[in-house]
Amino acid sequence: MTLDVSVIATSSLGDRSYLASDGRVAVVVDPQRDIDRILCLAGAKGVRITHVVETHIHNDYVSGGLELARITGAQYLVAAADTVEFDRTPVSDGDTVPVSDTMRLRVIGTPGHTFHHLSYALDERDGDWTPAGVFTGGSLLFGTTGRTDLLGQQHAHELAHHQYASARKLADLLPDGAQVWPTHGFGSFCSASQADAPESTIGREKEANPVLRLAADQFVTETLAGLDAYPAYYAHMGVANAAGPAPVDLTPVARADADELRRRIAAGEWVVDLRHRKAYAASHLAGTVSLGLDGPMSTWLGWLIDWGVPITFLAQTPEQVADAQRELVRIGIDRPAAQATGEPEQWTADPSQLREMAVADFGALAAAQADKTPAGLPEPQVVLDVRMTNEWKAGHIDGAVHVPLPDVPKRLADIPAGTIWVHCGSGYRATAAASLLANAGRDVVLIDDAYARAEAAGVRMATTA
Repeated sequence: MTLDVSVIATSSLGDRSYLASDGRVAVVVDPQRDIDRILCLAGAKGVRITHVVETHIHNDYVSGGLELARITGAQYLVAAADTVEFDRTPVSDGDTVPVSDTMRLRVIGTPGHTFHHLSYALDERDGDWTPAGVFTGGSLLFGTTGRTDLLGQQHAHELAHHQYASARKLADLLPDGAQVWPTHGFGSFCSASQADAPESTIGREKEANPVLRLAADQFVTETLAGLDAYPAYYAHMGVANAAGPAPVDLTPVARADADELRRRIAAGEWVVDLRHRKAYAASHLAGTVSLGLDGPMSTWLGWLIDWGVPITFLAQTPEQVADAQRELVRIGIDRPAAQATGEPEQWTADPSQLREMAVADFGALAAAQADKTPAGLPEPQVVLDVRMTNEWKAGHIDGAVHVPLPDVPKRLADIPAGTIWVHCGSGYRATAAASLLANAGRDVVLIDDAYARAEAAGVRMATTA
């Protein structure tokens, strides 16, 4: 392939955007809202962006497409059938969009993830036009497909049948060697399940993807049965994208001193500690919530908060705050209320407001199950599993209580009395949950360990999922 297709990954949300060029002009597909990354890439490659395209009205992030098209003067391609509040170039199934003498896009209607979803075949010219690959958005993903319930459960069954037909349409239209370039599937909750490879082709998907191997009814049944909850903030994304997102403001956030932090915590605002969970456990400011930048901070924060609540960030460096700002604008949280950097001792004038968090591993839990709780740790009265429902169903610890992390704030009263030992799959979500529980006055031990190690460590597992 003489065309160059670059991936702009947003791992925190599990999505990919793309810049495809012939060395002179470029097409951008499904850009995230922080478009400076794309402009820098285009500048480094010495190409001019002439077309920006959306595969669908996104539900998991705010698009940067409108602003990118405005700044570059590019044509902005959006499905003609979608109702939007801004000017765009409307496109529909069967349209061909010339980009240059050697590059063109063919629009392929692929409903399923949404009703008006489009894919774009990228053709290159070397004598005749040949398909180099296809940008599939939330349609055909690596080993899976985009979920079909984001527009409401009442549409999920119908859209799953559309998804099946669309995937087969792509497989029939394109050669086995054509590359598949999806937007979702790398950790995004827009995906029905997670990607099974870092890259793929139509031929590989025919061999590996259930949508191309199962009968329609079986695919629909299995797909719908496998869907778990998705982030609450998704409710705001499609609305913002249809209205036309405003430009982002990534200028530094106002600094908060110790008195302001105390007032914000006392008012019940979200004060989020971005440091690694080990640093948080060692010392943190009472009333704060742990969501480290080493994990999908924006996904869980956007899911947990009441939309519109003020958010203050605590971090070791201004750069970490800037990274968090960037993550939040992608889900439509434009300006944090305040920030403070440094170490916990600098965030309060009262050392009694500093807290530690007890930490254990699954070996310690196994010992506790055998009535041999390690010295220095309180005996667990409750083992709390904050993983998602599908994870719980696949296997869990004997006697554990299950409350998925997004439900913890509103289900605090459902968690039995006594000291809580809390775990997830890795320790990240468990730390967030432990901080919320501690803020509610509960005695908590964080199990900072990989769940995959639990059984080998001797933890007693439930006999049936």
